[in-house]
Amino acid sequence: MSYDTIIRNGRWFDGTGAPSGIRDIGIRDGRIAAVSLRPLDVTGCDDVVEAGGRWVLPGMVDVHTHYDVEVLGGPGLPESVRHGVTTVLLGSCSLSTIHVGGSDAGDLFGRVEAIPREHVVAAIDDAKTWTTAEGYVQALESRPLGPNIAAFIGHSDMRTAVLGLDRATREDVRPSAAQQAEMERMLAEALDAGFVGLSSQQLLFDKIDGETCRSRTLPSTYAKPRELRRLKSLLRKRGRVLQSGPDIQNPLNLLSQVAQSIPVLRDKLKTSLLSAADVKANPFAILIMGPLAKVANKLGGDFRWQHLPVPFEVYADGIDLVVFEEFGSGAAALHLRDEVERNALLADEAYRRQFRKDYDTKFGVRVWHRDFFDAEIVACPDETVVGKSFGQVGMDRGELHPVDAFLDLVLEHGTKLRWRTTISNHRPEVLKKLARDPGVQMGFSDAGAHLRNMAFYNYGLRLLRHVRDADRTGRPFMSVEQAVHRMTGELADWYQIDAGHLRVGDRADLVVINPKRLDSQLDDYAEHPVEQYDGLPRMVNRNNDAVDLVLIGGRAVVRDGEPTPVLGSERTGSFLRVGRATAAPGTTATTETELAHVN
Repeated sequence: MSYDTIIRNGRWFDGTGAPSGIRDIGIRDGRIAAVSLRPLDVTGCDDVVEAGGRWVLPGMVDVHTHYDVEVLGGPGLPESVRHGVTTVLLGSCSLSTIHVGGSDAGDLFGRVEAIPREHVVAAIDDAKTWTTAEGYVQALESRPLGPNIAAFIGHSDMRTAVLGLDRATREDVRPSAAQQAEMERMLAEALDAGFVGLSSQQLLFDKIDGETCRSRTLPSTYAKPRELRRLKSLLRKRGRVLQSGPDIQNPLNLLSQVAQSIPVLRDKLKTSLLSAADVKANPFAILIMGPLAKVANKLGGDFRWQHLPVPFEVYADGIDLVVFEEFGSGAAALHLRDEVERNALLADEAYRRQFRKDYDTKFGVRVWHRDFFDAEIVACPDETVVGKSFGQVGMDRGELHPVDAFLDLVLEHGTKLRWRTTISNHRPEVLKKLARDPGVQMGFSDAGAHLRNMAFYNYGLRLLRHVRDADRTGRPFMSVEQAVHRMTGELADWYQIDAGHLRVGDRADLVVINPKRLDSQLDDYAEHPVEQYDGLPRMVNRNNDAVDLVLIGGRAVVRDGEPTPVLGSERTGSFLRVGRATAAPGTTATTETELAHVN
């Protein structure tokens, strides 16, 4: 029999961590039909790809995205796909669009994920035809999906739909027995539809947008232990995943989140927690994360931290950056949407005294290092300050406090003042240790959110470069095979989805990489407009020379670094249901079966 595509002479990685080797790969009906040491017969094959000197690996699995809104109007999701990501998980951080309408979704996503509220509202109102989890799956698959989709259902989504956003964000409101039962029904329905689990959130600086509930924390943060226990019980019984973010200012909450995975007089709870990061503000925190996971798993748990395996560099326009939510004066500024009101606050001396006090406080758990000497101005109408830190600007202006230098520039230039800093993952040696830690998952890109603040769409390529460069210098910290496994098969197996492998019978979701072009382009700054968000310029990655080919369901969606006409116009991806193998769209391959039959 002939093949639809043959990839010749590439260095093949199967996604299991097994040794790689030079192979020919034959693809038919959206799946791998042959992996051969000998040249395959190209007769009748219209697409023969010469991959000598290239790496051929399974498409990467991004376990933490916020594409829930973008996928409705731009289902190709090219910013991830062009970097070799072929499967994305939606519904992170307690946020999904299964049950809430446009206005509530706008309030939930707009501020915490920095997606303009009006675009969230419009996207949901225009697209929503579903009322159930299964209906949501069908709505996604009616679109020309680029990558494969797997999903959590969000706790804040369910809580808002059942209680109403106002009541869902009040300390004195508890769900009635009927309302609790309704949330449990919603969760069970989602699990029946093949969702990977439930996402919740206890982090207290994730704030709501809009007017009615503005600046309250997300609905899931108001849930009490009984409500959470009953939802977690369903996950335990079904072997599904809880993704959660702890209240980092409450050590007991963090320890409880880790301990919940351990089976003590109950089933274990698969838990994925946000996040393992080498935070500048607290360089010792990372020392306890690995041991915590190790202890939990040694006691029978199934616990993982999520981790971004590259430096966490963020950009901001003026004061619009989520890290300011973690202290009172910063949150007070972000609470005000009116520019005149906000500017009046920033100019007020009493407010500035409080901001300086918050800035100078070095005690307590925090994400941002609060060091304006470690924050570089990259764009400003006043070109004399570009390339300087706010601390240096303060010194230039007569020993001005760094906070006053920052606030003065924000008042002068607003969002035309653009600056950057790295808040975590800044030490290469620590990143190497995290990359090897079995209690850590490679992911957490936040793709689809924080559109003006960060771009980690190519995090997988950057990890592969780190591994290759270490090997070249004679100081390897893991093999390329291990790195590929960590970003593909390991994740797919843990979440129980049909992805992440490249063996005979597996889905033909793969990427062909030119290792020689894993170079400094991976770090370059770029922007690209988001069409469905009225051309909003989004931070992106552009390193086209590194990726020769991406196939999803056996179809070429990226060639020579650029999306093909197929991506976003024809459906190549599928909704991947837990425990089931799924045929590629438009093929006659195996229909949905138990995943064990294929993997």
